Amino acid sequence: MPFDNVRFPTAISRGSTGTAERRTDVVTSASGREERNARWANSKRSYNAGFGVKSLDDIQSVVAFFEERRGRLYAFRWKDFADFKSCVATATVAATDQIIGTGDGATAVFQLVKKYGTGARNYVRVINAPVAGTVRVALNGLVATQFTVNVLTGIVTFNAGSIPANGVVITAGFEFDVPVRFDTDAITINLAHFAGGEIPHIPLIEVRP
Repeated sequence: MPFDNVRFPTAISRGSTGTAERRTDVVTSASGREERNARWANSKRSYNAGFGVKSLDDIQSVVAFFEERRGRLYAFRWKDFADFKSCVATATVAATDQIIGTGDGATAVFQLVKKYGTGARNYVRVINAPVAGTVRVALNGLVATQFTVNVLTGIVTFNAGSIPANGVVITAGFEFDVPVRFDTDAITINLAHFAGGEIPHIPLIEVRP
């Protein structure tokens, strides 16, 4: 997947709108009973960055970013201000935020994930784009340091000699971005006002590796 490891301007994404979408087939029988089937195992995010454009400088910034990404061709990072931490929005990231695995004495590689929900049907979201320098890891609640993080995959790899022992609970805390691409190859600009303008529709859609 063509991907540029750069983030869309956050001053603009802060004012955007976003959607979490799922696909469910619903078939209603003659009796009124329903059969429901999930077409997607994972939800998918989409955004409209147009609401964050407030000035001519913003317009030029978006157009430059769009041109550099070649429209829909190259994916990039997006900060979703509604959901960008391993913890709740008002809390500080901690190494114990999310369980990412249990040690067996041999496995050194673990995937960053974020859990949504509090019951039997928790949704576990794979985190592929953690923010560099924000990942904290703990082993049975004790902060660990002997590991590396791939910020393009969200994979945590423990150093040789520091592989988690059998039964050790591995947790992590982090900030993360969403890999997205432009969902259009055309940007329409409105310069109705002398000192400002708008790009009313800048659709973005989440991509998966």
